[in-house]
Amino acid sequence: MPRKSEIITFKADATLLSAMKGILNRSEFIRAAVLSALENICPLCRGAGTLTPKQREHWENFARSHSLHECRECHEVHLVCENGPRPRRAAHR
Repeated sequence: MPRKSEIITFKADATLLSAMKGILNRSEFIRAAVLSALENICPLCRGAGTLTPKQREHWENFARSHSLHECRECHEVHLVCENGPRPRRAAHR
């Protein structure tokens, strides 16, 4: 049996309310914005912006064989495994 939708509310200041004025379906807009944000959260901290002490331990262990490099084409920083083959060039559009 499908679960019923739940209502989630949040506070919005005057600036946000003003920016959203004129959006015909604010609920759909907010839903789409939340889903988009969820697709881009850090898989390690899950969007918290900080690591727990245990997450930090795991990260430090992982970082022993991985490093951060800047892409020469798009200049985004990405992880590179120091023990594996060099990654192929990313397809930039």
